[in-house]
Amino acid sequence: MPAINIEDLSEKDKLKMEVEQLRKEVKLERQPVSKCSEEIKNYIEERSGEDPLVKGVPEDKNPFKEKGGCTIS
Repeated sequence: MPAINIEDLSEKDKLKMEVEQLRKEVKLERQPVSKCSEEIKNYIEERSGEDPLVKGVPEDKNPFKEKGGCTIS
């Protein structure tokens, strides 16, 4: 699907797009931030043991480990 250049649309078309977007958004189920943030925190804490950014990567499995050094003589 090609990208739509908003500047090329008439004012009526822009308003139609906005109304369509608002119709989609009104159907979304809303939740309080306090509940969502608690769920996100629990999700992160449950998986932190598997997270390489928290736990680190073992040297033998690190694909970015330097292979060898350079010596200048």
